[in-house]
Amino acid sequence: MNLAQYIVEATQEVFTTMLMEEVSAGAPLETRNERFSDSISSIVGMAGANKGAVAVHSPVNVACRITELFLGMEVESLDDDVKDAMGELANMITGNVKGKLEEQGQDIRLSIPTTVDGDNYTVECPGKHEGTIVPFSFQDCRFLVEIHFE
Repeated sequence: MNLAQYIVEATQEVFTTMLMEEVSAGAPLETRNERFSDSISSIVGMAGANKGAVAVHSPVNVACRITELFLGMEVESLDDDVKDAMGELANMITGNVKGKLEEQGQDIRLSIPTTVDGDNYTVECPGKHEGTIVPFSFQDCRFLVEIHFE
């Protein structure tokens, strides 16, 4: 299972079809960043054949730009629309990954998205996990998408 490739394909497909925006993927990160500042993270849990999660981590200004692409209107600050848009982005990316895993015969169920934001927070993956984090960029914006399985 090439998790990085799943994340790259899923993220690019969602951005192209839903946001009409091309995103470029960077090389998967060597180390996992657990601490975020002035950011928002949206997480969707997975259960079934594999237990894990997909998370989208974004600086607030990038999350506002993504929300503008979703809504077609200007967004100036972190609000409920931004939280909803980022949760939906994580949900769509995870749904795409789920489809790829189901093609391999794996039964996967998804949780509803959870969104965390703040000036300084930590997102941990307790236990032993296989996973990867891929950086993405579009225009002058950068964000991370990660996937982890037990």
